[in-house]
Amino acid sequence: MDIYRVKPGTQVDLGKWDPDDKAMFDKGKSEGEKAMEKLNRRLEALQELLFAEGKRKVLIVLQAMDTGGKDGVIRWVFDRVNPQGVKVASFKAPTTEELAHDYLWRIHKHTPGKGEMVIFNRSHYEDILVVRVHNLVPPAVWGRRYAHINDFERMLAEEGTTILKFFLHISKDEQKERLQARLDEPEKRWKFNVGDLGERALWDDYMRAYETVLGETSTEWAPWYIVPSNRKWYRNLVISDVLVETLEGFKMQYPKPADNLDEVVIE
Repeated sequence: MDIYRVKPGTQVDLGKWDPDDKAMFDKGKSEGEKAMEKLNRRLEALQELLFAEGKRKVLIVLQAMDTGGKDGVIRWVFDRVNPQGVKVASFKAPTTEELAHDYLWRIHKHTPGKGEMVIFNRSHYEDILVVRVHNLVPPAVWGRRYAHINDFERMLAEEGTTILKFFLHISKDEQKERLQARLDEPEKRWKFNVGDLGERALWDDYMRAYETVLGETSTEWAPWYIVPSNRKWYRNLVISDVLVETLEGFKMQYPKPADNLDEVVIE
């Protein structure tokens, strides 16, 4: 899946990244879902081992345009994991208290501890993306945040956190279909937010903002993956494969049991 990894220093043009791509698995949806089932089981075992070993920390960042599939990834990719060792942090508009601190203050307290896997549903990148597109702060302010975030993530990595960042790349036409489905299907209407249409009108501005983020903040210690996400099954497959490969690379081991357990008799 390294074809989706953004190399450090790359100038990203999202127009050249096909959101319909399925180059790494061309057997179709049915076979893809079977492969996904195997990856789910493997991820379940590896996450349990991560929790039991209690040495490593994993941070997963999900960013996307509205309807991009962040909630779907959390639901399907992490379907089998033990909730005791996995947490989800969602970042919406900052509160008054959060605005009184630096923009990374509310982020840092949600980063994983040893043995934990934490999923960011949106993240600290909102403080570059949204504020840039909506002109909430001057360019000089958001412009220095790329370096801030790189340094912040480097610190986390050097303190033992493995960071994986996924941009769920959908087309504007696909977003239209998904928004329309929220309107047409009664059980999905609760998801529809009229404000999303205002954000959709700024699509091109967001694409430019994302291109800069992906190019400036994909590093060796915190890489970005641009995940083709028009096909939900393929999106899930790509992310699951990256996670499983990363966790397998840890070569984790269960803690050694206490001595003389063979002599224990339970009456």
